[in-house]
Amino acid sequence: MPKLTQSELAQQHGIEDPKNIYYNLSIPELYEEMIRRGEGQIGEGGTLVAYTGVHTGRSPADRFIVEEPGTQSDIHWGAINKPISAESFDRLHKKILEYYKGKDLFVRDLYVCAHPDYQKKVRVINEYAWHNVFVNNLFIRPDEKDLPHDSVGFTVLSAPGVKADPETDGTRSETFIILNFEKRMAIIGGTEYAGEMKKSVFSALNFLLPKSNVFPMHCSANVGNEKDVALFFGLSGTGKTTLSADPQRPLIGDDEHGWFDGGVFNFEGGCYAKAIKLNPETEPEIYDASLQFGTVLENVAMDPETRRIDFDSVEHTENTRVAYQIDALKCIVPDGVGGTPKTIFMLTYDAFGVLPPISRLTPEQAMYFFTLGYTAKVAGTERGVDEPQATFSSCFGSPFMPRPPLFYAEMLKDKLESSGATVWLLNTGITGGPYGIGKRMPLPQTRALVTAAVDGSLLSGSFEDVPIFGLSVPSSCPGVDDKLLQPKKSWSDPAEYDAKANELQARFEEEFAKHQG
Repeated sequence: MPKLTQSELAQQHGIEDPKNIYYNLSIPELYEEMIRRGEGQIGEGGTLVAYTGVHTGRSPADRFIVEEPGTQSDIHWGAINKPISAESFDRLHKKILEYYKGKDLFVRDLYVCAHPDYQKKVRVINEYAWHNVFVNNLFIRPDEKDLPHDSVGFTVLSAPGVKADPETDGTRSETFIILNFEKRMAIIGGTEYAGEMKKSVFSALNFLLPKSNVFPMHCSANVGNEKDVALFFGLSGTGKTTLSADPQRPLIGDDEHGWFDGGVFNFEGGCYAKAIKLNPETEPEIYDASLQFGTVLENVAMDPETRRIDFDSVEHTENTRVAYQIDALKCIVPDGVGGTPKTIFMLTYDAFGVLPPISRLTPEQAMYFFTLGYTAKVAGTERGVDEPQATFSSCFGSPFMPRPPLFYAEMLKDKLESSGATVWLLNTGITGGPYGIGKRMPLPQTRALVTAAVDGSLLSGSFEDVPIFGLSVPSSCPGVDDKLLQPKKSWSDPAEYDAKANELQARFEEEFAKHQG
């Protein structure tokens, strides 16, 4: 097995005097280290169960980008991409290097970007063994003959035990996630949430790949028998992973892709899916993948005696997660590369019940909804909140997009013009009436809409207009109640529908105006 020496680690990363270097250990070896250190437990099926303490999700308020001359003018600075000085980065970087002295380190060399022309080498250095299993699942695993990396394109240093001092380090709290594009590095401290590593690399690719004329996308992708590729853009909870996991359409990837001149490629070698209420009947492939040796369950409840997993429990958080290698699924595209997209879905969970279940978008509307990144949430756990709350995340992933939203929207426009792809707005949220009366669009009917869109049968039928939003809606679809396709028809009071739809449209216009200038 290839090794990485202490002198190489010191020369390449400035890491001196670690206790032991565990380089690209096998998964069984990492399990042994994880158990020996008390980092996690083994659940049913052999899955690895770990808990992340106070941080059960990402900490966007603690994420920074180093402000330096080479990239300063390209970043969309603001509440999401917060600047931090190079001096603060260097100070925290030095803290991590000091912290690593005398510590066991888990080092893993991996790749991102499935297409060989765009593939980049990534090295992740972990304090925790289970974090090393996580990144092995999520990124692309090299052949042993290609290890160790002779050079590293991007480095992630993860040290949950290192705490920042906000007064002297320029951070908001003890937690920090900092990207340094000049040094091609991310440093992470004060949080055990494993998703920070994945999203740091994703954010770096979203900044770097456009320089190679690759459009980076927060979307899932699958392909049909006719090599017809479909993309599913969507925020967490809208169904991006669920809808792309179709036994009739091999999965290219479930979360992050690049669109180049010849098609699309997966950034990753695994999937990181929400696990809450995971059901073997509605999502059998994901359920089976979640209960396998080598899979990581993050913050999922487990019976300490029987080791049975309880996917319905919110004991630790509602943001329970499962991380597994993509080849744990049966129906995949092994090389992670597909052709030019033919069909694009922009998913939204509209909790107001006013958007149609599916609408055909013009290229201009596609750019509009892509820039908005609309979905809605119901704050049922908060007292006194009895109405849905609209939320917007431009490009369906603004926390991971360092450049301005319209920069990515223009890339989308160019790809739509060159590909001729059909774009659909897909509402996986409330339908059949207003919030409190309407119900969530049934998954089988949503799947029927997706199937009819990708096989072209929706396009061959007739369409009706939804005046307030200017959307074009199919008159019928096999397996779907016609009345659901036109939301206004399912409301008992048409005037009430118009009022709520106008209210939402006004929110759209207000939000979109923020991106003009």
